[in-house]
Formats: sequence, C-alpha cells, structure tokens
Amino acid sequence: MARKKGLTFYEKEKKISKSMIREIFSTVFYCFAAILVAFVIVFSVGMKAGIIGVSMEPALYNGQEVLVNRLIYKVTSPKRGDVIAFLPNGNKNSHYYLKRIVGLPGERIQIIGGYVYINGELLEEDESYDKMADAGIAETEIRLGSDEYFVLGDNRNNSEDSRSGNIGAVKKETIAGKVWFHLACDEEGYGFVK
Repeated sequence: MARKKGLTFYEKEKKISKSMIREIFSTVFYCFAAILVAFVIVFSVGMKAGIIGVSMEPALYNGQEVLVNRLIYKVTSPKRGDVIAFLPNGNKNSHYYLKRIVGLPGERIQIIGGYVYINGELLEEDESYDKMADAGIAETEIRLGSDEYFVLGDNRNNSEDSRSGNIGAVKKETIAGKVWFHLACDEEGYGFVK
C-alpha cells in the first residue's frame, strides 16, 4: 500500500500526571500563603483610617481610606513633611486626625503674615499651600517640647490643626503612625501619599 505524500500531524493524547497535579496544587498553595502573609503583615503593622473633611486636599480627599504604618515610628522619628495619623490630645473617643508635620521637637514655630516661620526663619514650602488667613495660637511664638510636633493640614484655610487651641502641639505618644498609602480609587487610582 502506498503512503500519501505530504505532511501529516499526529496529535498526542495529553495525560494529566500526578506530578502535574502536585505542581498545580503547590503553586496555588504558595500563592494563597503569600497573600495570607501579606495581609497579616499589613494589618499587624498597619491600620486603616478614613479621611473626614477637606483639610488634606489636594493630597487626600474626604472619604478616602489610607493605610497607616504603626511600626515606623518605633524605629525612626517622625520627619518634617510626613503625613501622620494621631488622636488629638490622646482622646480615644475621637477619630484619627491626618495632618502634615511642619514643626519638630525643640523648634520655635510662629505664623507671620500667613506663612510658617521656624526658629525665626521662613519655612520653604511648596507653592500649592495657601497663605493662612488665621494664625490661631501660632500668632505668638510656640516652643515645642522634646516630644511635640506642630502639624498643619494641606488645605491650610480649611483645617483644624496645631493652630487650634483644642489640638495644639501633637505629642509623640498620641501619634498612631505614618500615612503611607491611600486606598480610595479616584482618577489617580491607588497610590502612595506624598
């Protein structure tokens, strides 16, 4: 009998082997374990907080949720420019306030003509911050203690912050942590806080 000339394709029957099944299950198991470990780390080191009000616009908006790193300030000290979550005056019945650190321990803070002065010198800041209409208690010079920070909202004229007598300087022991990631999805999506 003569064979037909040309190409022929033979399809091998595929068999699922025990080793292939083991490989699939181990991959699924390791992916699940990695996700579980990530959640445990994020929620044991961090906490979730919501933004209430417009005081941190444009960096953070009302209704957004953020992750707060509760571990970082056990290792390092808060720095100027960090956005922190804190309980005003340590009041556990209050919601967490989120503000940006402007003044550090031992510094002298005063607001003159709507601008922040530290140790008598104008603080160089981003031009996006509004000139402050109300200096509040910072109209006269404030000397921060060894564990105190002066905080302001980014939306300076719509923020209750260290200029307010009922908040004042923020003590380190009332700081829950550093805000580092916003969760609310907007035009920009998820992202790190600047």
